[in-house]
Amino acid sequence: MRPHFLLALLSLSACASPLPPPDPQQAWVTLYASAGYTLMAHKLDDQQTPDGRYFQVSPGAHTLDVRFQFEVAGGGGGSDFNSEPLQMTCHLRLQYDGFAAGQQYRIEARPLLMKAQGWLYDSQRRVLARAKVLRCNTFG
Repeated sequence: MRPHFLLALLSLSACASPLPPPDPQQAWVTLYASAGYTLMAHKLDDQQTPDGRYFQVSPGAHTLDVRFQFEVAGGGGGSDFNSEPLQMTCHLRLQYDGFAAGQQYRIEARPLLMKAQGWLYDSQRRVLARAKVLRCNTFG
């Protein structure tokens, strides 16, 4: 079974259960990527997250790792225009020192050729942090 297919199945099963209500003593971080892309919470302060759909963090400094998947045109090169698209998986890290209790934040990601870009926004859409790309891998 392909890794991205398995992740898609897990994503669908996660969507079946409702999100818990945000804890007002914590900061709530949602994830957003355009249709056709997958952005999942991966690690909070180097610990695996229990639910890939969001982060809920205590006030203060935290490191958030996310996994971003998208397709790019086939990598056959030359005149091979009919090659299969490549599935890219990029691991991104965002570090922010000022998470506040009761506040809502949002991580957004988008592809940039065969890499990715990501940002952490506050509720007024101010950029608080830019993601560092840890690595990107292809799965064809």
